[in-house]
Amino acid sequence: MTPHSVPPLPIFSYPKYWAESPEPAPFLPMSRREMDALGWDSCDIIVVVGDGYIDHPSFGMALVGRLLEAQGFRVGIIAQPDWQSAEPFRQLGQPNLFFAVSAGNMDSMINRYTADRKPRSDDAYTANAEANRRPDRAVAVYAQRCREAYPGVQVMIGGIEASLRRIAQYDYWSDKVRQSALIYSKADILLYGNAERALVEVAHRAGRGERLADMRDVRGAAFLVPQGWLPGDDWSVVDSSTVDTPGRVEPHQNPYAEEGDRQATASDPSAPQPVRLVSAAERVAARKATRTRTAVRIPAYEAVAYDPVLYAHASRTLHLESNPGNARVLIQQHGNRDVWISPPPIPLTTEEMDYVFGLHYARNPHPSYGDARFPAWDMIRFSVNIMRGCFGGCTFCSITEHEGRIIQSRSEESILKEIEDIRDKTHGFTGHITDLGGPTANMYRLACKDPKIESSCRRLSCVYPGICENLGTDHGPLIQLYRKVRTLPGVKRVTIGSGLRYDLAVRSPEYIKELVTHHVSGLLKIAPEHTEEGPLSKMMKPGIGTYERFKELFERFSKQAGKKQYLVPYFIAAHPGTSDRDMLNLALWLKHNGFRPDQVQSFTPTPMSLATTMWHTGRNPLKKIGRSSEKVDVIKDGYRRKLHKAFLRYHDPDNWPLLREALLNMGRGDLIGNGPWHLVPSQQPGGGRSGPAWQERAYHHAPPVAAKPRSGGGGRPAGKSGGGRPAAAAGKPRGRR
Repeated sequence: MTPHSVPPLPIFSYPKYWAESPEPAPFLPMSRREMDALGWDSCDIIVVVGDGYIDHPSFGMALVGRLLEAQGFRVGIIAQPDWQSAEPFRQLGQPNLFFAVSAGNMDSMINRYTADRKPRSDDAYTANAEANRRPDRAVAVYAQRCREAYPGVQVMIGGIEASLRRIAQYDYWSDKVRQSALIYSKADILLYGNAERALVEVAHRAGRGERLADMRDVRGAAFLVPQGWLPGDDWSVVDSSTVDTPGRVEPHQNPYAEEGDRQATASDPSAPQPVRLVSAAERVAARKATRTRTAVRIPAYEAVAYDPVLYAHASRTLHLESNPGNARVLIQQHGNRDVWISPPPIPLTTEEMDYVFGLHYARNPHPSYGDARFPAWDMIRFSVNIMRGCFGGCTFCSITEHEGRIIQSRSEESILKEIEDIRDKTHGFTGHITDLGGPTANMYRLACKDPKIESSCRRLSCVYPGICENLGTDHGPLIQLYRKVRTLPGVKRVTIGSGLRYDLAVRSPEYIKELVTHHVSGLLKIAPEHTEEGPLSKMMKPGIGTYERFKELFERFSKQAGKKQYLVPYFIAAHPGTSDRDMLNLALWLKHNGFRPDQVQSFTPTPMSLATTMWHTGRNPLKKIGRSSEKVDVIKDGYRRKLHKAFLRYHDPDNWPLLREALLNMGRGDLIGNGPWHLVPSQQPGGGRSGPAWQERAYHHAPPVAAKPRSGGGGRPAGKSGGGRPAAAAGKPRGRR
């Protein structure tokens, strides 16, 4: 594998595949007619994707296609093909090099089904939000059809679905552990994460005639090898199947001895010990060199499929081996073959990020869609992605597993140039930039203070259980960026739509003041997710006290700015580690603070996340795994999932019968009644959901007041009163990352 110490080749430094490359295409071709207009007789690479084709860097097929185009390859797009036969996969002919297959910007199962496993009625990434335009587990289906269309063709898979299924993973929708996507898609290679670096390398090597299946030294890739295969005799394998139990301790050698003297000493312990000082730098270099040639064998698919403890151990190992600076190769046996997963890709530099986002993009849907609307496009058409990655490590979130923990930021110049392109090229722009963000709005240019510490760190989060002392939290560059964007000609307003990491924001009151004064549209999304320590510890989220500190600053600066603005907190129901009493306490906190959520979201187990491991195994992978390790309460049965959602929507009369029953069973009948301190009334209102009595109960029952003191139970005291947003202003919750 590529040594950690060798800097990778910048992705913009490769010679172009075609020496005389044409100008960028207006849109990458989706038909033979468009290929003819470009003067192409064939495509070098064909991207097959489950989303509609929108030529914008927020959509994976456009970013991948334009990046390969800039490298000199002729790239075609097959978007949302009819998967019932192979014929639609022949519409652009056979690619000269390979098919690149992706399910799209979302995992196809999450895209098609709700948290209750019910089919969704729409698809935000499809023209006019039409549903059922992609198959279940689209990566595997598309890859199969590519091979049916052209037997022997090379197939690469990538994108978020392939990334999160690169090892054996629990699949919520079939309720079983499934094999690596490499196995069931029969692809030649899998690229995971934001794979620009690996993609460019693989494409150029394929252009030189190398087979995808033979490329076994690419970072950020997974591929199949014969069982027991190693790149060379100097490689070693560490077996992790002891379930976190330390193995035999080897005797320590004299660190001052020469190699020949060590052998002599081993045969004659009484021989004198020659002394040679070995510097710390030499010892570190030796350890790193050994580590780069060490692979970790995690339990086989056949083992983790039936043993929850081994599954939890494999999941914990994968997440511990996720730092590009020190991660080792992972090997997982599937039958008589091994899935070989190379270390994560080296993050892009600022110059490389600018290169990727500065490529030619039409910044509109493909003309073949006519006037059709794409909800996902409507949401981001006037927004700008300023960074990628997240070091928060929230266990329910897939961003870290896909984009990594190291923040990759664009330069101010690149961001300002994109805003000018939006102003000049995007139809319907009225001067409002709807977001300057990314996975998290306020992690722009935040990084570890010491690159050496960063490269050796194995923490799962930089901000839990507290913010690491080595993490830089200076929001100055982001404040400066906001101010420069506001001065651009044609820009009238800039609001922040991405979720905010409030535990970082409270470190910079100046940032909160800047945000509240200029960049809040009246409502600001915030995600405390819960109020109780039990579920928060399983989510790796800060305590509700941090939210209260942010809320105090938010309200203070809003008042100074003369604005009435509200926080919109979001919470997860039925997350692993959440008890019924935790949800009751959350409901009391919501009522006390005047929050009446309109729509709520239950925890959805997404592939490969740590919270999904808790859900499937009932163990806590945040700690050492063993047969007697910590158990986690998992909310799987329909009654409890419904109850947890009902606690979040305590104000809905449809939920009152269920809540009354639960409160009585919990010994909290004192919360049933018609007083302001009660959670639910003792009787149902008349007149139905549309009647005046229902309206009165739903929107005006029990205004926020100090909670009545109670005995027994185990509930926590409610927080400070006030600060809630009006019920009529309730908005839809964001989708879980």
